[in-house]
Amino acid sequence: MRKIFSEFSPDQRELIHIIHKVQKEYGYIPPERISEISRHLKISESEIFGVLTFYKTFTLEPRGKHLITICMGTACHVRGAPAILDEFRRRLGIEPGETTEDKLFTLETVNCVGACALGPIVISDGTYHGQMKMREVEKVLKKYKNEKAG
Repeated sequence: MRKIFSEFSPDQRELIHIIHKVQKEYGYIPPERISEISRHLKISESEIFGVLTFYKTFTLEPRGKHLITICMGTACHVRGAPAILDEFRRRLGIEPGETTEDKLFTLETVNCVGACALGPIVISDGTYHGQMKMREVEKVLKKYKNEKAG
């Protein structure tokens, strides 16, 4: 943490930047790091938790190596996002917010990604898959499963 703290002034305006760095390093925000950030920035842990829980990008739980995000906004929903979500659930054996036992995948849903014309949309590790079809779900997963086998 000392290295991360050295990159930023001990100013509460640096909170989000510090949290991003911590999450990048650990893959999530470990509870003990929240205490350290609190002491460094001289703000309460509850203020930090408020920021962590407000922004969907932050997580307090370890995630899988690959993050699969399904947009459930209105445009995506009417174009079949619930069925796409069901197919990912079935193939991964997990619910949104969960991580596969092998720690390879985390599945999540969001309310809107702002790409309504491309709906239904799935984002895998930052790559947008627009106008997603049921038959393409396995292709998305296979890319990462092959990576694990190779």
